[in-house]
Amino acid sequence: MPVPTLSLKDFTHGSETQRAAFSDALMAGLQDYGFFILTDHNVPTDLLDAAYEQSAQVFHLPYVDKRRYAAGLRGYTPFGTEHAKDSGLPDLKEFWQIGREPAPGLPADDFPPNVWPKEVPAFEPTFSALFTALDETGRLLLTALAPKLGLNADYFDDKVAAGTSILRVLHYPPVPDDAPEGAVRSAAHEDINFITILVAAKGAGLQLLDRDGTWLPVETQPRNLIVDSGDMLQRLTNGVIPSTTHRVVNPQGPNVSRYSMPFFMHPASDVSLKCLPTCEGDGAKWPEITAGAFLTERLREIGLAK
Repeated sequence: MPVPTLSLKDFTHGSETQRAAFSDALMAGLQDYGFFILTDHNVPTDLLDAAYEQSAQVFHLPYVDKRRYAAGLRGYTPFGTEHAKDSGLPDLKEFWQIGREPAPGLPADDFPPNVWPKEVPAFEPTFSALFTALDETGRLLLTALAPKLGLNADYFDDKVAAGTSILRVLHYPPVPDDAPEGAVRSAAHEDINFITILVAAKGAGLQLLDRDGTWLPVETQPRNLIVDSGDMLQRLTNGVIPSTTHRVVNPQGPNVSRYSMPFFMHPASDVSLKCLPTCEGDGAKWPEITAGAFLTERLREIGLAK
């Protein structure tokens, strides 16, 4: 059975019946698969095309140039740095990370300045605009989800308004001949955050582990979005919405680059991930923790923090 496809227009421009049906389908997609495909969204196609083009330009820069832009959770992260939780093998990828811009009233530790490549001047305006567009898409999806959890539609608004969300620009180069045995482009893992909005990749390889334990390919047109649920949403909902295990396997055909752009939607660091009262059931499955503490814990586990 294919991953479900939803049209965002049904929620943003539909009747009350269509909006309710969208919320139902969103909840079912996250519960049954942990993934769904989103069409008719609010991210302009010319912005997506520019993002693909400029990400390729940046990753084709010489390594010595890219390495100058390494700055922890912003800018460039070299090939082979990250690994999945509990995995000793590096993921075969490099990436660039963009966060919310620092602003008065936001904690400086959570919002370091973004790092932009001078060699590709269009990269900054393009990816700043893409961050804003995907952030807005995420807010709409959480608004649609909230009533299905017994919450007011605006429940998530103040939780994510100053969230520590990250837009990651990913490059999976051709798999090198000397790659460690068993290493893949992205080993099986779950995302850390509330939801992830993935600009569909140019190139196959994304697979999800369905609730029956079967790996399913997740493929769609490059201008569509793919949405999945993460660990923070799982904790908040006490497992009502499970996080989804997924991976990116090595190419079976031509050994070529793959580009992908996930937007990891996070709440603010001080937001509690305590089980929602509407999801308690027989009791909370996980202890209370703040989003910031949970993020730090997980970043250490995947090699992105010390």
